[in-house]
Amino acid sequence: MERERAAKPEDLSRLFVARANAGDVDGLTELYESEAVLALPGGRPAVGAAAIRHFYEQLLANRPTFTPGPQRQALLSGDYALTSTRIPGGATTEVAHRQPDGTWRWIIDQPNILGD
Repeated sequence: MERERAAKPEDLSRLFVARANAGDVDGLTELYESEAVLALPGGRPAVGAAAIRHFYEQLLANRPTFTPGPQRQALLSGDYALTSTRIPGGATTEVAHRQPDGTWRWIIDQPNILGD
């Protein structure tokens, strides 16, 4: 299945919400580089595509609903971008990396910087 790719770093958050609400675990995993790091509840990380995919399989098993929050404009430095979005009770922060084809994927994801 061909999925939309992030043409700019800010697209990643929108694609995340759409794919999470559709229950598309593979699509969520594609938003990350193969060796990306995702902070999990409790402070432990998921490292790499298989671990990130496993986390999203568990998270989406109960079909939660995600709502887009206000997003800050990405802060760019060469092929890297800092992205962040306000969410209920906190905010996210991520580092996105431009791919050789010009699209963007996350390499570091902290889903709630104010969380536990």
